[in-house]
Amino acid sequence: MWAPDIYEGSPTPVTAFLSIAPKISISANMSRVSIVASYGGTLQQIFFFCSIASMILEALASMAQTKVKRPLAHSSIGHVGYIRTGFSCGTIEGIQSLLIGIFIYASMMIDAFAIVPALRQTRVKYIADLGALAKTNPISAMTFSITMFSYAGIPPLAGFCSKFYFFFAALGCGAYFLAPVGVVTSVIGRWAAGRLP
Repeated sequence: MWAPDIYEGSPTPVTAFLSIAPKISISANMSRVSIVASYGGTLQQIFFFCSIASMILEALASMAQTKVKRPLAHSSIGHVGYIRTGFSCGTIEGIQSLLIGIFIYASMMIDAFAIVPALRQTRVKYIADLGALAKTNPISAMTFSITMFSYAGIPPLAGFCSKFYFFFAALGCGAYFLAPVGVVTSVIGRWAAGRLP
């Protein structure tokens, strides 16, 4: 619950680092655990529940945001749920989706947080202020729009491929409830992230 406040109040380089580095570290450590040791069904169910909770929290909480950085924080929470889907499967497909997803997520975050300082220089702080960005800085507006559409999982962008691999891995390991919940929260998240471009 503290992530949106931290994203809003911290300097952008610190926010970018804190949004990428811990997820890569946790994903690397958990993938090592899932490769070396097979965990039982109870732990897998806990991972599935945490994944669903993260995705639902992101989908519902990001709908009410009005500032530019806060939806990025909620999107980060949701992406933790998607990433957790990959390693909670405990299969090779799950690990592959985890690696692809974390690479795509890191690329999207680097791109988004490279554009946010430029938005701050043009006095864009609220989502409603983004309407004039296409007139004042069309290249930043187009880059930010493509990044946010990728966040939302719009095909054929990288974010869609990432979520597709996660849901494919979830279906492959028998998590038939997790994949539809992920698709529904992804659609709700599309609306929330789609407001930014």
